[in-house]
Amino acid sequence: MSIKTFAEFAQRADYSLLGSLHSDPQSTSDGSDHRPRQVYSGHYVPVTPSPIPSPELVVHSRSLFHELGLADGLADDEDFLRLFSGDITVARDPMRPFGWATGYALSIYGAEYIQQCPFGTGNGYGDGRAISIFEGVFNDKRWEMQLKGGGPTPYCRGADGRAVLRSSVREFLAQEFMHALGIPTSRSLMLVMSRAETVRRPWYSPNSSSLDPDILVDNPAAITTRVAPSFLRVGQLELFARRARSQAHPDALIELQMIVQHLIERNYRPEIDPGLAFSDQVVELARLFRGRLTALVAHWIRVGFCQGNFNSDNCAAAGFTLDYGPFGFCELFDPSFQPWTGGGEHFCFLNQPLAAEANYQMFWASIRLLLEDNPEARSRLDEIRDGFAGVMHQQLEAMWASKLGLASYDAALVNGLLHLMALSQVDYTIFFRKLSAIPTAIPAGIPEQLSSLKESFYFPSSEQLDGQWSQWLQRWHHHLSISGDPAVTSAAMQRTNPKITWREWLIAPAYDQAAIGDFSLIQDLQALFSHPYDGQPQEVESRYDRLRPREFFNAGGLSHYSCSS
Repeated sequence: MSIKTFAEFAQRADYSLLGSLHSDPQSTSDGSDHRPRQVYSGHYVPVTPSPIPSPELVVHSRSLFHELGLADGLADDEDFLRLFSGDITVARDPMRPFGWATGYALSIYGAEYIQQCPFGTGNGYGDGRAISIFEGVFNDKRWEMQLKGGGPTPYCRGADGRAVLRSSVREFLAQEFMHALGIPTSRSLMLVMSRAETVRRPWYSPNSSSLDPDILVDNPAAITTRVAPSFLRVGQLELFARRARSQAHPDALIELQMIVQHLIERNYRPEIDPGLAFSDQVVELARLFRGRLTALVAHWIRVGFCQGNFNSDNCAAAGFTLDYGPFGFCELFDPSFQPWTGGGEHFCFLNQPLAAEANYQMFWASIRLLLEDNPEARSRLDEIRDGFAGVMHQQLEAMWASKLGLASYDAALVNGLLHLMALSQVDYTIFFRKLSAIPTAIPAGIPEQLSSLKESFYFPSSEQLDGQWSQWLQRWHHHLSISGDPAVTSAAMQRTNPKITWREWLIAPAYDQAAIGDFSLIQDLQALFSHPYDGQPQEVESRYDRLRPREFFNAGGLSHYSCSS
């Protein structure tokens, strides 16, 4: 039976986080807590979201609605729309009449930071505009629902707590797309906007090639609801570990243990035996998270995704893609691809495994505090940490073998390919999709195969480069000859290499049109992204499956962008 009314939806409420963790002792009981302040202890702060006026439903995720057992018509229910536009006064028992925001620490590439905290202490970092408003059980699975852009919290650091329509459309569509790609991610429930409230942000003027935003733009305010089994971050564990090390308050170590226990219950319990001693559960948690994190990053590289800002506070402790701020997808292949102007090479496309290892280091150091009285468990934990790079390499090798249809990984073949791809300036997605068709076309000969691959090149090839490609294709054919049936190999490669990718210059018109109330392009993209491995009708492919036009290279807001959202 699907959930058709708001009253039926409310009955699914079940707040494990609020019921098992500590609230900030300085917080209010009614959630009226919207000014920036230091938060010294507790796992969360009760806070009410700030509703946007005259909300309009832009789009909802039919796939997630169906997974949760929600009727599509519920998206048009007045109370449902009010709740997910920030009006929590519609809450009814057993719902809570307030939401919650959480604090976390910040580490950048393994280095602890407090510089951006307005108080100079790190006690001001946390959910500045993300407010969780609901936790419940749907079809025997627990989900948390969080408003991005729901207004200020104590962690807002003086900002307005809002999100603009542009970034909200990007996050909604990106979560839908990543899920359809088969990559663990937070999910999109619905997106609402207000033309009655605007938010001013730095952005790029039309046809700007500026690196940084060069104008201020008024944007419609928007709220996107993201959904996940939990929103626990590595940065949260790190915050409580820092407090425990400095003995910030008497319960600091207890609060660290509580949040680790909560993480296990929320995200790992089916895989961790509750009968184990807690120290053994911690060690098993470390092993499982290592597996999830390394697999996640290999998936990112498989589809060309660059997170752009993979700090510890943007790293979900459950091992899924969490933050969709300055992300991008690699079009013209560049190992150093980084879409965010505020980022660095340490967070670029092919450096993401090292960024993940830096985040895992902070995770390991945090939970290690819980094993101070157990040297044997600590030793096992350290071995898991020391094995991170090896497991990451295994995941990457398996990923590259899968993309190339190989029975086993060949380092020389893969490294040679990446070198040629960079020299030829290929489109990452188009190239691998063209390559996926070759196993069934080997009789056509190398020149014909290379001609097909050249359709992914952004610049004309040379005779010398063609010769290198021919040699590489011959070596690849040798590997394919031992991989089995060419048709099976080709089909497997097409299930690994998507047909469609995210192209920012095709997304921008969707949020521009949405600002004036035309949501049709968003709906078209939602449908397109729901089947990224499938062939599309010719008119769709001619629009979305093509090289980036030259005028969109070095274009502010399209080839690169700030984090202003």
